Amino acid sequence: MKQEFPQRLQKLRERRRMSRKALGELCGLSKNIIGQYERGEKEPTLASIVALADYFEVPADYLIGRQNYL
Repeated sequence: MKQEFPQRLQKLRERRRMSRKALGELCGLSKNIIGQYERGEKEPTLASIVALADYFEVPADYLIGRQNYL
């Protein structure tokens, strides 16, 4: 998950042309934590993974790198 999660999160966010702030507001997270996740500085909590997966309508396994396709 160390490398996959940051890259996949950023890719999903950028595909929707969203700012970190907008994504954070929609998922109940701060823009700073979204940035830390994308840079790989902080590991996401299970609640954060679920919130982000639900928002992007992708399996949590995809976000954390256990599934390679959508």
